[in-house]
Amino acid sequence: MSDPVSLTATGPSRTVRSFVVRGGRLTPAQRRAIDALWGRFGLEADEPVDPLRHFGRPGPLHLEIGFGNGEALLELAVAHPERNYVGVEVHPPGIGRLLAGLAAADIDNVRVFRDDAVEILEQAVADGSLAGINVWFPDPWPKKRHHKRRLVQPATVALMARKLAPRGILHLATDWQEYAEHMLDVVSAAPGLRNLAGEGAYFRAPTERPATRFQRRGEALGHDVWDLLLERHEAATGDAYGGEMP
Repeated sequence: MSDPVSLTATGPSRTVRSFVVRGGRLTPAQRRAIDALWGRFGLEADEPVDPLRHFGRPGPLHLEIGFGNGEALLELAVAHPERNYVGVEVHPPGIGRLLAGLAAADIDNVRVFRDDAVEILEQAVADGSLAGINVWFPDPWPKKRHHKRRLVQPATVALMARKLAPRGILHLATDWQEYAEHMLDVVSAAPGLRNLAGEGAYFRAPTERPATRFQRRGEALGHDVWDLLLERHEAATGDAYGGEMP
């Protein structure tokens, strides 16, 4: 799954991204969906998320980073009409497919950014405003020289934690064992987050997470699946995540 985010690496101007915008071809239907429906479902990076303005109502706000073709996000939106969902993706074919699915199902509790997730979190999401953040099956970047491109790093986890409301949930999932171990190391060191499975433990495919094609593909290859659910401490304050990102 794509996972749009940029990470500032050592040096004054070098930026390392955890995604590559692939040249996937838009189908005519996907292009029509974007052209016709972006005005209804699309959000711009310089536009702070406001549930009343963008959804016409209050409600728990959930963010999915890298929603791929949008199947899980669409399923969640149908299952939880009381929630407001925001998806972030950079690949136009997946965006077009999701928009078409939302319109076909007459779903109005999803909005979409086509932007870098770190920029969205920093510029368009208020601290302490999210009931949940889902990062499911991000690119594992398995080669060691590419590990710096992984989305789940201390700086990005600290940023995501800061955006969670008290008792908000950061939900990570992967079918790549070495990445699962890396994720566990990172979140275990993050201030203000509590592993709901217990220290050093994972959940196995929680039922509240829809299965995605990335999960099915991994399982077909014989991969296990590891889920981490991290809750922001009730007592955590902005000070726990204060200061600039490393």
